[in-house]
Amino acid sequence: MSSKEHLSPLEKLNEALNSGELRQVSYTLNNSLRPAEIAHLLDKSPPKERQLLWNMVSKDLEGEVLQHLGYDVQADILSRMDAGELLQVTEGLDTDDLVDLLQQLPERVMRELLQTMDIQNRARVEQVLSYDEDTAGGLMNTDTVTIRPDITVETALRYIRRHKEIPEMTDSLFVVSRRDSFIGVLPLTKLLVSDPDMLVREIMNTDIAPIAATMLDSDVAQLFEQHGLISAPVVDDEGKLLGRITIDDVVDVIREDADHSLMGMAGLGEDADTFAPVLRTTRGRAVWLGINLITAFVASAVIGLFEATIDKVVALAVLMPIVASMG
Repeated sequence: MSSKEHLSPLEKLNEALNSGELRQVSYTLNNSLRPAEIAHLLDKSPPKERQLLWNMVSKDLEGEVLQHLGYDVQADILSRMDAGELLQVTEGLDTDDLVDLLQQLPERVMRELLQTMDIQNRARVEQVLSYDEDTAGGLMNTDTVTIRPDITVETALRYIRRHKEIPEMTDSLFVVSRRDSFIGVLPLTKLLVSDPDMLVREIMNTDIAPIAATMLDSDVAQLFEQHGLISAPVVDDEGKLLGRITIDDVVDVIREDADHSLMGMAGLGEDADTFAPVLRTTRGRAVWLGINLITAFVASAVIGLFEATIDKVVALAVLMPIVASMG
């Protein structure tokens, strides 16, 4: 048995890259790796190699790969595309994922791309863009399935079956009035086992409070954790249903907050490009490096105050590196 058969897809790709087998690279990239794995590979590759790999990514996968890229790398790739290419790449993306990409574009390019969309999609995107990205409104997706409270269970089931597919992470239907005011939720598990002749209002859950569009994303994450939610409705100030937030969006918030806290201690952004130019990286870390330098001088000054003592008790010199590192 060949030793190559024991290699993971990523290891096979690296081996093909090193040997210059571009056809094998393209095949492995598009048939063996998931979009998140391709994005990770692009994030960790030098600029020239990254551009080569990106050019090999299938057009059908480009949108999904872009979602998983770090902001710096994502912005670099997006800056090389014109409006036509951007429209093709973003076609089929969920509204929240599309908005995340649009926010990386210059204002002029973003407006140009919005003008190329149909009226319905443009309205959805502009609605999400109207909220800060760190709020529930900026986090939400507009792909909701809604029903009225005065229809029967059988009618609701027929309505669902008319859809070619329902949005991912759909665990409940949202019950709204004729003016789209949020009333309650109807879990799919309850819908499937209820009497077909019962009305939706008789079995829906009205105890779940909707999330205000202006709520901070960190508070949304805490709410999901406390109540074990999979999805939750988002409403405006008047109680009108705007969209929903799903658990995968909340996981992204938690991960980004954790990465931000960890990388922030080193003066780095959680999505910083490892291969970014030295001058750009230096500007990003200048404050942190300056603080480190100042505290190092302070530590040296403290050691200097005890120079006479150290001369008498040489064993104390062993502690000098510890004092210096505390700076």
